[in-house]
Amino acid sequence: MSVAEYKATLASLYETWASLHNLGKSLNESQWKTPTQCPGWSVQDNLSHIVGTERALGGLGDTTHRATRLEFVRNPLGEMNEHEVDSRRNLSGADVLKEFDQVTETRSRFFESSGEEFFTQETMTPVGKSTMGEFLKIRVMDCWVHEQDMRRALNLAGSQDSPSAALSVERLCRTLPMVVGKRAATPEGGTVVIHITGPVTREIAITVINGRAQVVEILTSMPLTEIFFDSNTFVQLATGRAMAQEVRPSWKVSGDTALGEHIVRALNMMI
Repeated sequence: MSVAEYKATLASLYETWASLHNLGKSLNESQWKTPTQCPGWSVQDNLSHIVGTERALGGLGDTTHRATRLEFVRNPLGEMNEHEVDSRRNLSGADVLKEFDQVTETRSRFFESSGEEFFTQETMTPVGKSTMGEFLKIRVMDCWVHEQDMRRALNLAGSQDSPSAALSVERLCRTLPMVVGKRAATPEGGTVVIHITGPVTREIAITVINGRAQVVEILTSMPLTEIFFDSNTFVQLATGRAMAQEVRPSWKVSGDTALGEHIVRALNMMI
C-alpha cells in the first residue's frame, strides 16, 4: 500500500468520524434510543459499537461488563460487540458521543504519529492476513455502514456519495462473483450484469468461466440477467440490513428473472 493510498484511507475514516460527530450533536435523547435495522440495536448502540471497537483496536481497554441478553449474537466477535454495547445502555446518547469524540481523537493522534511501516505491516483482519492499511479500509466501511444504519432509522440522509461510501460499495462488490457463481449457481458461460445506479455508481459484469465466476471487462454474449438498484439499496442487501422483499420497489431485474431474484436474495455478505 502506497503512502498516498493509506493517507486517503485515513482521510475517509476521519471524514466519517466527523460526520458521526455532527449527526450525534443534532440528536435528542429520543432519537438516540430509536431502533435501527441492526437487530436489538438503537441509534446509540451503533455508536457504542464503534466506540468499543476503536478502544479495543487502540489498546484502550475492553469492558468487563457482560450482557445477559444475547439472542441476536451469532459468533464470539458478536458477543464481544454486545458486551461493549450493553455496557453503555445506561448512559445518555450525549455521554456516548463524548466518549466517541475522546476515543477518535486519541486514535487520530496515534495514526498521525505513525510511520509508513505501521500501515504496511502485516496483521490479522476480519478477512484474514493483510496490511494495517487494508484493515483501516475495513474500519472505514464498518463506521460508514453503521452511520448509515443510524441515519436510515432517523430519516436523516447524509454521506451517501462520500469517499467512504465509494470505498464501502467497492469492498462489498468484491464478493459479487461468489454470490453469482457459488450461491446462485449461474451456469457455465453465463453472464450477469449488476448496475448500481447512484449515489455511488458501478457497473459490474460477471461471467462464469471454467466453473469460476469472475469480473469481465468485455461482454462476449448477452447477459442472462441484469440487476438494477441504487447504492443505498445495495448496501442494505449486502450487509443484511434488509431482505430482498423488504426493499422490493427499489430493485429490478431483467432477462432471467428467477436467476436475478436469486442473486438479489443471496447478497448478504455479513457474518
